[in-house]
This record gives sequence, C-alpha cells and structure tokens, in this order.
Amino acid sequence: VYYSVSSFAGYGKLSGQPLQNLESGARVEPGEHKRAPLDFALWKAKKPGEPAWDSPWGPGRPGWHIECSAMSTKLLGETFDIHGGGQDLIFPHHENEIAQSEGAFGKPFVNYWMHNGYINIDDQKMSKSLGNFFTVRDIAKEYDLKAVRLFMLSAHYRSPVNFSRELIEQAKHALIRLQNARAHLMDVAQNGEDRAPGDAEREFIESLGEYRRSFIEAMDDDLNTADALGAVFELVRAANTFVTHTAAREAARAALDMLAELYGVLGVDTVREEAASAEALKLLEQRQEARGARDWARADEIRDRLRDLGYVVEDTPLGPKLKKA
Repeated sequence: VYYSVSSFAGYGKLSGQPLQNLESGARVEPGEHKRAPLDFALWKAKKPGEPAWDSPWGPGRPGWHIECSAMSTKLLGETFDIHGGGQDLIFPHHENEIAQSEGAFGKPFVNYWMHNGYINIDDQKMSKSLGNFFTVRDIAKEYDLKAVRLFMLSAHYRSPVNFSRELIEQAKHALIRLQNARAHLMDVAQNGEDRAPGDAEREFIESLGEYRRSFIEAMDDDLNTADALGAVFELVRAANTFVTHTAAREAARAALDMLAELYGVLGVDTVREEAASAEALKLLEQRQEARGARDWARADEIRDRLRDLGYVVEDTPLGPKLKKA
C-alpha cells in the first residue's frame, strides 16, 4: 500500500522544497506499483522469513515511516510539540511522517522540529565503515562525562561537532574553571565577611539578573547553548573578581544561587567528586565479582561495608560508582 505524495499539498514544507525539486533530486527508484518515485510504502506485503500481521490488504508489516507515526500518535497524540532527529532524516523520513500523519488526522503533526548536526571525528564523519565509530560507553572509559557534556553544549545542536582529544581537553579545563569558581564562591559564602551589603554589593547582586537575561535570550534562540554558556562564563568571571576583592558573603551566596539555576537548566554538574580510597575501590571490585557470580548475599555484605566506610554504591548503565554518603 503506497502513499501518493502528490495528494498531499504540503509535501516538502519541512525541507523547504517544492515537490518537483524533490523528485528531480530523488535517489528513490520507482516501484512497480508506484505512481511517482517519491511515493512510499505504508504497508508491505509479507515476505518469507519476515514477521507479518493480518490486515485488510493481506498479511504484511508496516512501512518504516508509518511505524514512527503510529508510536508517536499512541503515546503523544495526533499533535505534539517537539520531534527530534538527525539532519539526514529530514527527507524523506520526516517529510513522510508529516504527510501520512496530517493526511490521517487533518491537523498539524508537530509544532517544533529539532534536527541535530553530525559528530565528526578529527574532521571526518563518524561511521563504522571508517573505523572511527564509538559509543558513550567507550567515551566514559577515557573521558570525564561532565567534560564531554560541556563540550557538546559548546556548539549549537544543529551544527556539526568535531570530536577530538584537543577539544575535549579544552572542555575539561573549562569544567575545572567552573569547579574552581564554585569552590571559591562556596568558601566565601561560608567564611567571608558577614556584614550588611553595601552599595557595591547590592549593585553586584542586582547585576546578576543581566547574566540571567542573556542566558534566557540565548536559550530562547533555538536552544543556543553555546551563547548560553558564554553568559555563564561571564557571570563566573564577574563573580570571581568581585568576591575576591570584597570577600562579600551575601554576594557569593547570590552568585552561587544564580549559577545553580543556570547549571540546572544545562544539566552541568560542577561538584567535585572526592577520590575514593584504595580500600573502597577494592571492595567495589569484589562486589562486582560477587554480582557476576550471582552471589547476592556477598554483594550486599560488601555494599554494607562500603556504607560503613562512608560510601554509597550507585549502579549506573556505565557501571557502579562510589559516592560519599
């Protein structure tokens, strides 16, 4: 069962091209029963060895595009706000989703489309064929994921990102700057001069709102996280300078509160994790061995010993981690 794209007047509106332009550049071969090259399958007839379900058109399975529309409609409704995906899916996949969904329900399918750029490795597109493909699990073995997150935020999500050791090192140093700033502000907030704010301090605290406004303007501009991070670093620089010269406790607290709000939006964690002791790390390794052997009692016993040492075990998809209790 094919969808005739010429029957949908809005075909091509996502990619910004009229139907005739898409047809002239199409890499889709005409099928035996297609009216036009861009017509796509809603339902495919059963083939030997493939899963199949009964339908009014005989046994078969859904086409690739209709699967996505079916899932989103069931879970999010006939119209929903945000649909994401890689830029390579704009045409034909997302154009086809729009055509079939709006054709079925007669209303807008998605309010906002967000298409991310590619990840390049040393200026080459990441792909298995080039042997430069890796997963987040692979990255976690070599890099601090907090630095990786900061690196990803430093570019607009629609832009291609060039992943290299040098750039990750830069992100790591940027993270250290944020961590140092937080530690300095925390120290002044706890141990600085406890006095009524003077004119300069009140003026500084009031100026924090300007950084917040710059941050919001950047995020309102199609989630421009690169410019939003710029506002964060400007705030950090101003706060460090002011607090260093004045040791003003209230100013430090206000800056910390503002940074916590902005960090929370970006998901940036600047809390330093204390290194676990050698004994705790050894116990964590033994717990993993016990879990691997399905010796749950032993694993629980080791977890309790770690708690006595002041650590909580957090099991994550990337493996167990120790955190101070």
